[in-house]
Amino acid sequence: MFNYKDYKVFLACGNTAMRKSINGLCEIVQHNFELDPSEKIIFGFCNRQHNRIKLLVWEDNGFWIHFKRLEKGSIIWPEVSDDELTMSITLDDFQNLIKAPGVKQKIKRQEVWKTP
Repeated sequence: MFNYKDYKVFLACGNTAMRKSINGLCEIVQHNFELDPSEKIIFGFCNRQHNRIKLLVWEDNGFWIHFKRLEKGSIIWPEVSDDELTMSITLDDFQNLIKAPGVKQKIKRQEVWKTP
């Protein structure tokens, strides 16, 4: 279960309404990606603030939706261009995107006081 190493990853560039359910995300996949949502593909969607991600994944006989909400910072997510509504990336690149290297964190600076 949850062994996605053989899966491809496609991202929906730009923003997606996070209130969409499985049916709404499948419709985006069919129209924007022009792919079958039941293939071995992880489909990624991000909200306008870039702090929430939804993944749509077909496994065995049904869909999974994975949801991540960042408590701080934002994810660097691809924007829509004139000729691209979607982007294909490797699974390793996707993991880096949603972890520390792909996240802009607000780091609190701590003052260091030296004693004379």
